[in-house]
Amino acid sequence: MALAHSATSPDETQLRTVDELLAAVATYVSEQPDTRTQELNRIRQAYAFAARAHEGQVRKSGEPFAQHPLCTALLLAEIRMDASTVCAGLLHDCVEDTDVTLDDVRAQFGDDVAQLVDGVTKLTQLDFLNLEDTQAENLRKMFLAMARDIRVVIVKLADRLHNMRTLAYVEPERQRRKAQETLDIYAPLANQLGMGHWKWQLEDAAFAVLHPDVFRQIEATLAESSLAQDEILQEALQTLTHELARAGIQGEVSGRPKHITSTWFKMRRKGVGIQEIYDLIGVRVIVSTVQQCYAALGLVHTLWKPIPGQFDDYISVPKSNNYRSLHTAVIGPRGQPVEVQLRTQHMHQEAELGVAAHWRYKEGERGGNVEERLAWLRQLLTWQEELSSAREFVETVKADIFEDQVFVFTPRGDVKDLPAGSTPIDFAYRIHTDVGHRCLGAKINGQIKPLDTELQNGDVVDIQTSKAPKGPSRDWINIVKSRHTRERIRQWFKKQERAENVARGKDMLDKEIRRLGQGDLNSVDESRLRTLCKSFTINTAEDLFAAIGYGAISTQQVVTNLSRSGEETAPTAVEPEILPTEPPTDKTTGTVQVMGEGNMLTRLATCCKPLPGDHIVGYITRGRGVTVHRRDCRNVHSVKDKERLVPVNWGDQVICHDARNLPLLLAQCCGPQASEKIKGYVVDGSVAVHRSDCRRVRQEGPPGTQVDVSWSRASKQQALYPVALRAECVDRPGLLRDISSVVTEEKFNISAASVHTDGGSATIRFTVEVTGVGRLADLMAKIERVNGVVGVQRDVRTDRPQQGN
Repeated sequence: MALAHSATSPDETQLRTVDELLAAVATYVSEQPDTRTQELNRIRQAYAFAARAHEGQVRKSGEPFAQHPLCTALLLAEIRMDASTVCAGLLHDCVEDTDVTLDDVRAQFGDDVAQLVDGVTKLTQLDFLNLEDTQAENLRKMFLAMARDIRVVIVKLADRLHNMRTLAYVEPERQRRKAQETLDIYAPLANQLGMGHWKWQLEDAAFAVLHPDVFRQIEATLAESSLAQDEILQEALQTLTHELARAGIQGEVSGRPKHITSTWFKMRRKGVGIQEIYDLIGVRVIVSTVQQCYAALGLVHTLWKPIPGQFDDYISVPKSNNYRSLHTAVIGPRGQPVEVQLRTQHMHQEAELGVAAHWRYKEGERGGNVEERLAWLRQLLTWQEELSSAREFVETVKADIFEDQVFVFTPRGDVKDLPAGSTPIDFAYRIHTDVGHRCLGAKINGQIKPLDTELQNGDVVDIQTSKAPKGPSRDWINIVKSRHTRERIRQWFKKQERAENVARGKDMLDKEIRRLGQGDLNSVDESRLRTLCKSFTINTAEDLFAAIGYGAISTQQVVTNLSRSGEETAPTAVEPEILPTEPPTDKTTGTVQVMGEGNMLTRLATCCKPLPGDHIVGYITRGRGVTVHRRDCRNVHSVKDKERLVPVNWGDQVICHDARNLPLLLAQCCGPQASEKIKGYVVDGSVAVHRSDCRRVRQEGPPGTQVDVSWSRASKQQALYPVALRAECVDRPGLLRDISSVVTEEKFNISAASVHTDGGSATIRFTVEVTGVGRLADLMAKIERVNGVVGVQRDVRTDRPQQGN
C-alpha cells in the first residue's frame, strides 16, 4: 500500500461530458421523481447555456473552454452539492468572460443561482488599480459574498482546483502567481472550512510549482519509505483489525496517504528532517461511535507503547475548523513509529468535506450546526466596515482567520475566536473597538491577569473598562497578536494625535540619523525624502513622520532605506582643517564607484570610516586616486579646492552599466541581496534595482526603462568594514560580557574594546566589523536592549579603541 500521495491529478486530457455530470447528480438528488427530473433539467439547461456563451473560446490546453465549467460542476457533484450550486459551477465564467449579463442568468435560473455566480465573478472597471490592488479587491468581494452564502467559496474552490490541475499549460510567471495565491488564500480557506480532501490537493499542486526541487525530493523520499515500510504497515493493519474484532469493535482500518506539502510544513514547524516525522507510517481507524474511538485508543496503547507528547484529543477540543479525531503516535511493529488516527464515520466525512457536508442535497435543508461553525464569517462583515483598504482587509483575513485559533468565552458564555497567542486586549477589540479603547484590565477565569497574558482555549475573559474612552497605550502595538487589533490601535493614534505623531516621528528619525553618525534630518534633501516615501508607498514626508510616530514604521527601516538612496550633494565649508594625506589603512578597497569616471582607484578615509549606506563624497588625491569620506566629515567641510571633490556611490552594492551617473536604489519590495540575479529600471532620476524574479515587477510590469546592472565582485565577497561604537552604560558586573555575547550572537567580530568607568557609570568603546549601515543599525538596537545599556552610537571621537580593558 503506497504511503506517498503526490499532486498528480485525474486525467485532465480526456474530455468530460454533461451525461457524466447528470449521472453523478442523479445518485443523490431528490427521491421524488418530479423534483429529480426538474433539477436534472435545470442542470442540463445550465450546461447548454454555458456552452453557447463560451462557443469558440479555447483554453491554453487547446480544449474547448466549456470543459472548465463542466469539470468545475463535476467536482461539486462529487461532494454532492445541491442543484443550484452545480448550476453556478457551470455558469461561473459566463458573466466574466462572455457577453452574458447577471440579469440574463437571473432571468434563466433565478436569484439563487445569480447571486452565487455574482459572488465568484471578478470585478470589472478596475483599470485604475495595479495588479495587487485589483487582486485584493476581487478577493474582498469573494470573502464578503462568502460571508453571506458559503456556497460561493465552495464554487470558487472547485474552480481553482480544476485550474490548478491544468496549470501546466499556462506561462511560467502566471503559474507562480496562481500557485502563490492558492497557497496563501485558497488552501487555507479550504482548511478553515474543514475541506481536507480539497485542501491537500490545492496545497500539493501549488507547492509543486513554487518549490519543484523540494517537492520532488520529498515525493521521492515518501515513495521510497513507502516501499520499505509497506510490510510494517500491513503488519500493523492486520494486528489492529484482528484485535478490534476480538474486542467486539466494528471498525475500518486502513493506511493513510502522506501529502507532500503537509509533510514539509511539519518539518519546518518542528525543525526536523523528514525521517524524524513520526507519522511517515499512518494508520486510520474509523468506527461507529465516540465511545468506540476511545475504546480503540486504549487498545492501540495496549498493543504498542505510546510516544510521549504525541497524543492529541481533537474530539474533546475540536480544531477551529471543527476537525475532530484522536491522534496518537506509538512505537509500532519492529520498533517503527506509527501515527494512528481514530474517528467516527461522521467525523471522517466532515474531515474530508467540511462545511460542504452540511450543504449536501437534503431537500434544501442545511446541517444543524453550520451557522455556529461559520460564526467567524460574520467578522468579515465587521471588518468590511472598518477597513477601507482592500489590501488591508485581505491581509487581516489571512493573519486573523487563516492562522491557528483559540476559542475563549465572554462572561455570558458567548464564544469568540482569536488568533493563537492573542491577549485580553485582542479579546476586547474583538468584542468592539470602543471596548478596546476603554480597556483598563482583565479577569481571566475570575482572576485579575496582566493584559499581555496569552489566552488559552476555554478561558473566560471579563474586560474591565473605563467610563470614557481613555485611548490605547502605545505599548499595546507590541503586545497584541491580531493584525486587526493592531490596526485599530494605530488608527486611534493616527486620528487623535496627528500633529503629535508628526513631531514625534521627526524627532525619532533625527535622533536615529545622528546616532548612526549620518548627520541629521536637516541634511536629507527633499528629493531623497520623496524617494524614501515611495519605497514605503507613502505620499508625503509628513505622512512618513506620522507613520514613524504612531509605530507603523520603525526608524531602523527608514534609516536603512535612506542609506541606500541618496544623490550626493556638495558639502558646505566650515572652519578650515587639512585633509589627511596618509594612505587609509582600511582593508577594504576598490569598493566605491566614482560616478562618470569609470573604475578609478578608491580608498576609504581613516578619519571618518565610511560604511556602505553612509552618504559619501570623494576627494581626488595626488597619485592615490580618490579617498572616500563621509559627507559630514569635518575634513571634507574644510577643503578649499572644491574641484577635487567628486560624487561617488557605493559601487560595492551594484554597478550600473548603462546609466552610471544616476543614484542606485535597492528596491524595498524584494530587497535584493548580493549575488542574486537583478534587473535595473530608471525611475524618477535614479536606478531602482529589483530581483529578477521580483513579484511586484512580474505583476505590475516594469516600473521604467530597463538598464543593465550587476553586482560587483566586492559585494559578492561581502566585504567587512570596521566601525567604532560607544556605549554609555550603568556599570555592573558582567556588562562587557553580555554586550560581547550579543555581538557574537549576531555574528559580528569585535576587533578592539576598552572600558572607562566613573562612579556608577561606564563608557565602553569597541570596534566591530560590519557590511553596512543597515546591519549596524540592527546591532545597535540589540545592544541597547542589554540590561544597563543607556545608549549606543557611532564613535566619531576616535579612530578605534585601544586594546585592553
